[in-house]
Amino acid sequence: MKRIYEHVSVEATAAGWGVSLDGRAVTTPARAPLLLPTPALAAAVAGEWRCQGADVRPESMPLTRLAATAIDLLPDRREAVIDEIATFGASDLLCYRAEGNDELARRQEAAWQPLLDWAATTLGARLCVTSGVLPVPQEAEALVALRRELAAAGDFDLAALHTLTSASGSLIVALALKRGEIDAPAAVELSQLDEDYQVERWGDTPEAAAGRRDNRLQIEQAAAFLDWLG
Repeated sequence: MKRIYEHVSVEATAAGWGVSLDGRAVTTPARAPLLLPTPALAAAVAGEWRCQGADVRPESMPLTRLAATAIDLLPDRREAVIDEIATFGASDLLCYRAEGNDELARRQEAAWQPLLDWAATTLGARLCVTSGVLPVPQEAEALVALRRELAAAGDFDLAALHTLTSASGSLIVALALKRGEIDAPAAVELSQLDEDYQVERWGDTPEAAAGRRDNRLQIEQAAAFLDWLG
């Protein structure tokens, strides 16, 4: 749509912090008030609107999109979203090591096992590791612990975690990022370890590079969203 506003401001309300365009409150696609839980996130969302040119481009406003998802979708679909995110724990990327490639398996062990150990110690979720791609059953206790962690998260956190797990393939990476155990660059490196190894050995393709860039961008945007949430 065309940009028809000039001034963007943050307004404090009893229910949170809103963003206004020339004094008119921004709403979500479902027409709910776009109210943010922290002034820092509201300022960051306002910055996205302020940086728009002659045309407003929703794809250039990831923080606004994640906030709208949290407001419009999470209240009614919270349990379904938790279920969807939790499925990554049952087949977490970090649990699958290379078979028949000792060098890659060593890299995976060195990079991934410390985070799995962290999950076991901090979250009470001890996940089993296997070689190859066949599914490895996980203990019910570990999966319950991961789901408990998700259930304790607010709607805005869940919106970011959904993006993080989808982009990284790992619930452990997503939760470690949320908890401040790792940062966004580390999350990207951990989740793209296999792809980076293949590029080292065989080179890259435009399609594969574009896929990695897209996943990296999604991780960085969701991480920024969590940072602004505080």
